[in-house]
Amino acid sequence: MTETRRGGCLCGAVRFTTRGVLRGVVYCHCSQCRKQTGHYFAATNVEDDRLAIEGGEAVTWYAASPGARRGFCGTCGSALFWKADGSERTSILAGAFDTPSGLEAERHIFVADKGDYYDIADGLPQDEGFDDMKPERR
Repeated sequence: MTETRRGGCLCGAVRFTTRGVLRGVVYCHCSQCRKQTGHYFAATNVEDDRLAIEGGEAVTWYAASPGARRGFCGTCGSALFWKADGSERTSILAGAFDTPSGLEAERHIFVADKGDYYDIADGLPQDEGFDDMKPERR
């Protein structure tokens, strides 16, 4: 049986569907992710051929840094996606999925850059940066 999950932005202009098993949720604590979301970034990812986006014309893509871009709803501003240039996978913010999502937490990255107003005490693996993660898990 194929796992199917749906989600979308706050205003409903963008909806998406994923098929198949998704990677566990990775929490990114880098300053860019914190500035984009207001806290740390929590995302899973999926191969592009298992992701269908409805209302894709409402997605605005912003290259906050070389090598990757962030997708958000141009109408309501909901942060939705992160994509490395040349990658065949798209990260999807965990909070954008309809509930119950069935997602599970996997690890923290960029913990050396985390905000000074919180602690990480959930017992999940912690990586200093991004390169510590295996490429197939990114």
